[in-house]
Amino acid sequence: MQVDWIDLDSPLGGIVLRIENARLTGLFFVGQKHFPARALPPDDTTQSAAALAALARLAVRAQGQIADYFAGLRQAFDLPLDLHGTAFELEVWRQLATIPYGAVTSYGAIARRLGLAPGYARAVGAAVGRNPLSIIIPCHRVLGASGQLTGYAGGLPRKQALLELEAGAAAIQITQARQAASGTQP
Repeated sequence: MQVDWIDLDSPLGGIVLRIENARLTGLFFVGQKHFPARALPPDDTTQSAAALAALARLAVRAQGQIADYFAGLRQAFDLPLDLHGTAFELEVWRQLATIPYGAVTSYGAIARRLGLAPGYARAVGAAVGRNPLSIIIPCHRVLGASGQLTGYAGGLPRKQALLELEAGAAAIQITQARQAASGTQP
């Protein structure tokens, strides 16, 4: 298995992409909780020209989509992903992927959607915290039961900034749609 690490800059600090076999398996803020060790490939590993080209294409595509997201131009990502986790984590991450841009939910609501008792909100929270694809699988859109900002592997200031980014971009798009509908675009 070939694992590559790509470092990017973002408005919220350094981001590291983990690409395995031409699929994105991680997007982490530098220094976040659960930041994986960067395993180096064995010295005798050589990549074919085709593998290097595929890696470069995916890295450029991911970087462009992340930049568009931070610019408020992208609400969803279209990248080849490969998630690794327990069956429970994968179920929780699938639920995260259904949270619309600019919307929020709670850990308890996710537990209910999975058919679990309210006491499972903490287990859901633990799985959310281990999400390896921050931003792309939008774990920042999950709040505590009373709407409070709780837990985020990348830190609460980043979570707040991501929510504000999405709220602002969504508000701008709603305003533009209303203006287009009424014929009052600037």
